Amino acid sequence: MIRYLTNTDGITAAQLRGGFFEGWPNPPAPEVHLRSLQNSAAVVLALDGETVVGFVNAISDHVLAAYIPLLEVLPDYRRQGIGGELMKRILAELRHLYVIDLMCDPELQPFYERFGMNRYSGMIMRNFDRQAGV
Repeated sequence: MIRYLTNTDGITAAQLRGGFFEGWPNPPAPEVHLRSLQNSAAVVLALDGETVVGFVNAISDHVLAAYIPLLEVLPDYRRQGIGGELMKRILAELRHLYVIDLMCDPELQPFYERFGMNRYSGMIMRNFDRQAGV
């Protein structure tokens, strides 16, 4: 049974091992991943037992705006509604804000439209030499 947490209290890097950042040539180590989640303005974790099987996080000014940089579900747990539940819960955490943005590939836009998000254009910069974090 999947349970959901809205904090990282008691979560260890060992619970984040195994399959996140699929396709990234230089994925962050679990320790860096944990620090990223701990430093987020909002986070929702999906756990199966003690293993984190999905997560979403947001960074924010806590006044007007938030950005959702990452939503991931481990491959073996996809197509079970976990990603949708993570989105519903993070949007509930951010509902007091004016702006909630995220960037995604075009093929993922229909998924996010289900939550009331709108297609838009934007600009990004990626420093792939720093993809693993610091």
